[in-house]
Amino acid sequence: MSKMTNLTVKGQVTIPKDVRDALGLRAGEPVEIDWRGGEEAVIRKGSLGIEERKRRREAMRARIDSAAEKYRHLRTGQSTDDYMADFREPLP
Repeated sequence: MSKMTNLTVKGQVTIPKDVRDALGLRAGEPVEIDWRGGEEAVIRKGSLGIEERKRRREAMRARIDSAAEKYRHLRTGQSTDDYMADFREPLP
């Protein structure tokens, strides 16, 4: 499969979506570029080390905890169905 894309003035290249999907690439994950010399380079999915995966997991947990604290006042102890039933009751 051969794809064409343009290089930006900042030296960035957009990897086409079908290629990203085929490689399983996601935003923020490492990408390895292997220069073969001359005019050829190979792009492959990079791998995260154990420490980097742990750091990212801890950062995600911190963001989740922060959001939970920010919206703590919205907790009612009701199930979603009960909350929605109360919310949809007609006004007297």
